[in-house]
Amino acid sequence: MTELRTVGADDWRAMRDIRLDALRDAPYAFASTYAREAAFPEQIWRERARSGNSILAYRPEFGQQPVGLVGSIQDVPDELELVSMWVRPQARGRQVGPALIEAVVERARRGQQSRVHLWVTESNVPARRLYERCGFSLTGERQPLPSAPALMELAMARAVASSAVRSEPAP
Repeated sequence: MTELRTVGADDWRAMRDIRLDALRDAPYAFASTYAREAAFPEQIWRERARSGNSILAYRPEFGQQPVGLVGSIQDVPDELELVSMWVRPQARGRQVGPALIEAVVERARRGQQSRVHLWVTESNVPARRLYERCGFSLTGERQPLPSAPALMELAMARAVASSAVRSEPAP
């Protein structure tokens, strides 16, 4: 069973460590670099943790070490952007990725956004397939990866259904 926890102020070290692991493991997948973020002072990590925009995933077989990370930001009205998604290689295939994605979708639903949007590196086929299995479709948008402009990113999005329950009038 995957346990999800919204990152709080006291979780800054765990968030920093998994984020740096992600940047080392998959430098082709992120808009930032390990060198850039490893140089961040503690204050930056603390501010990121306090923002409440990130979620850590834990699985009992891995102890207290988080096995996944996802973030979300709202840059566009009515849309939540899924960012910084990563799952440790040894935890892949254990439903950690889908759990993190669904947590962002639920966050969008609670915030009454109508869709979740993300960018995925064109060459990252396993991530694209995961997003497709979770209901995302390509939008047709493309852009160079900011940390490695020779690589292209593709945009994907998923509509967020309202959680409002509609009742039918009694006959």
